[in-house]
Amino acid sequence: MSFTITGPHLGQAAVCIPIVRSLPEWFGIEADIVHYAAAIDHLPTFLAGNPAGAGGFLSLKQHNPYAAEVYVMGVRRECQRTGIGRRLLQDAEAWLRSQNVEYLQAKTLGPSDDDENYARTRAFYLAMGFRPLEECMQIWDAQNPCLILIKRL
Repeated sequence: MSFTITGPHLGQAAVCIPIVRSLPEWFGIEADIVHYAAAIDHLPTFLAGNPAGAGGFLSLKQHNPYAAEVYVMGVRRECQRTGIGRRLLQDAEAWLRSQNVEYLQAKTLGPSDDDENYARTRAFYLAMGFRPLEECMQIWDAQNPCLILIKRL
């Protein structure tokens, strides 16, 4: 599959939210989708696409001069396992390094929940060089344990 990565862009919720909605296994809570829609428009966002449309995106949130977060990322189901996620993350990391950011974190459903979709998400981040820092029940709630992963850029 041929695709191009562009970004970072602002104001991309209209492109990203249809991707989020196409992935209910990961994004099944409507209040969270509404929150993502409001946030994405103000966050640096990388897009993966081709003439047929957007296949994926990654939005970053910078917490301080040294650390940023993969705030939200989605790749259409039919585009998964084609290298889009890897390229989105690599391009985002290169841009963050150019901004002198030293650390990148990601939050995802922790391993104490045995959801197979999130097991794939965790495997992706580990393959991309992230390391688990801590699983917390206080960030989201006890039914949604949050795994914080971190990577030195």
